[in-house]
Parts: sequence; structure tokens; C-alpha cells
Amino acid sequence: MRWGMVYNLERCIHCGGCVSSCILANFLTPDMKWRRMLNREIKPPTKGGKAARQWLVAQCNHCEDAACVEACPTGATYRREDGIVLIDSDICIGCRACMMACPYQQRSYLEEITEWFPGQGFTEWEQMREKLSPKVPGTVNKCNFCYQRIDEGLKKGLTPGVDREATPACVNGCPTKTMAFGDLDDPDSEVSRLIAGHKAEPLHPEWGTNPSIFYIFES
Repeated sequence: MRWGMVYNLERCIHCGGCVSSCILANFLTPDMKWRRMLNREIKPPTKGGKAARQWLVAQCNHCEDAACVEACPTGATYRREDGIVLIDSDICIGCRACMMACPYQQRSYLEEITEWFPGQGFTEWEQMREKLSPKVPGTVNKCNFCYQRIDEGLKKGLTPGVDREATPACVNGCPTKTMAFGDLDDPDSEVSRLIAGHKAEPLHPEWGTNPSIFYIFES
């Protein structure tokens, strides 16, 4: 079993629904950048001087050969048997070696916990963070595939990527179903069928990290 995700970029409308869902579900602070909305040029400029562009969402790729895992001196960054790469904040010393090692630049350092609305105090939602999803200043953080939802869902007999309760928040929050989540090792899963049927590919496969995130660049 290896959890992974496929983005069909032809469907992405750059609404930010996945970003907002990630922030809300994981009680992120303004400085925790787990998802980034990027755009890339996909065609040469036209006669009018304009270039076609395509939106792209970038996140931790949960690589099979993760450079961050090898770079971490304390073992705080580790890869589970199901392919999810996590950070143990109790062991992380904030050296940021993993940030320098990650070729995708998909990690962020939490210096302090700041307010979403500076000067107005923490909202009720922000106050819930300490109880439901505490954050540790002085440590590195990143996307964790909402592993708690996956683990709890599996205990209930649910299927991640099929049952919303067991699926990452970003996938649930996308109104156009740009993303699909599931088991890359299962040839019958939606993600495996999308990869095979649309020739989906990861970002920069030449870097040799074997990412678990794939993109469909053209339909």
C-alpha cells in the first residue's frame, strides 16, 4: 500500500478551496505553507505577446526516496510503510536540514504561532488548535496527507479516496474534483487508473525521489 494523489490540472480553477480546507482542517498558522498555488507557462508566446499559463498546486510529494528523510539528523522526519512522510515535532530540533534537502521546497519553519488577524487575538477556531492539533514553534512542518483521517477511517473500514471521512481535507474541499486520492499499489484504484489512462507524471522525475503526487498536464 502506498498512498498517493493525482491532479487533473485541466479541472483546476485556482479557487483556493484545497488551500482553505487544508488550513482549516489542520489548524495552520499564517506562516505554515502546506500548499502553494503556482502557475507555469505551457506554450511559447503568441503573436500578441501572451503566453498560455496553467495553474498548479504544489505540496509535499511524499517521496518514496525522500531526500528529507536522509538529511534529518535526529530521525524526526520519517517515512511510514504506507508511503506517508511525517515529522515528529517532539524530535525535530529545527535545524532545517530537511528544508535544504527537499528539491521541491515544500517545507516551512514555524518560528512562532501568530494570529490570523493581528492585534485581534486568537479566534475560537485558533484557540482549538492547542487541544486538537498543537503546533510546536522552532520546528519544521509540512503536508501530512491528513494521516489521522486516513488512519481513523481505515479502523472504521472506510476507503481513503472513496469515503470522505477517510480522505484528505484538500481533496474533499475541491469543488471541481481536480484531485483524486488512493492506493498507488492498487491497479484498480482511481489514482492508478488516472495515471495509466492519462499518462500522469510527477514533477521533475529526473530528481530520482519517486514522488507520490502525479499531475495530468493535458487531457
